[in-house]
Amino acid sequence: MAADPGTIDVELNKLEDRDNGDCRAYMVFQNATESRLEVFQLDLVLFDADGIITRRLALEAGPLNAGKTVVKLFDMTSTACAEIGQILVNGVVECRTSKGPVSGCTRRTRVTTRADVPFLK
Repeated sequence: MAADPGTIDVELNKLEDRDNGDCRAYMVFQNATESRLEVFQLDLVLFDADGIITRRLALEAGPLNAGKTVVKLFDMTSTACAEIGQILVNGVVECRTSKGPVSGCTRRTRVTTRADVPFLK
């Protein structure tokens, strides 16, 4: 995954069912900005296979170091992976460096997927 300068790339790499019935998302973040993002919080919306919204959640991925690629795991409680038809990044709720808020993070965020589930923005 090669990021363009100034972008924040988010890849949904895979979804994995947990023994407790939750779905674990493996996500790859690549911060190609020049700043460490202390806070990078995504507004995610989950849809079922019929396109019906089933859940909305805020996902905190920070901190993200400048020029660094990192894998982060997130558990979606009470949600089986088979129940997820697609995931939408509805926006970036908060994006902040140690100096304060950063503007334009939603615009600079690009999404891709390697999972069987569409991952959209």
